Amino acid sequence: MFDIAFSELVVIALVALIVIGPERLPKLARTAGHLWGRTQRYANKVKDDIAHDMALDQARQMQHEIEQHVAEAEKAMQANGLSLEQSILQSQHRKPADMAPADSVSPPAASGETPK
Repeated sequence: MFDIAFSELVVIALVALIVIGPERLPKLARTAGHLWGRTQRYANKVKDDIAHDMALDQARQMQHEIEQHVAEAEKAMQANGLSLEQSILQSQHRKPADMAPADSVSPPAASGETPK
């Protein structure tokens, strides 16, 4: 940004010493230092607030994405549950009609023998 060499700072300090005077220069330097410190603290606080807000926005976005994934998983589980229930009900309805009692079923005939 600013390119100020040491020699330029010395010239500024000498001019300030001549214009302001040796009695008021230390007080002015102290005041300038305090103001510079306040400015830096304020800038750091603003940076921290912006970083905090950005992190909060990212967390909210991540929470929203997780909620979407959970909703999709719940829908998939409900659909699988319904299809499982339907297949169980269908298999229960087929069992009595498809299966005959064990007494009436004759064993398979052995090779060469005819059933009596």
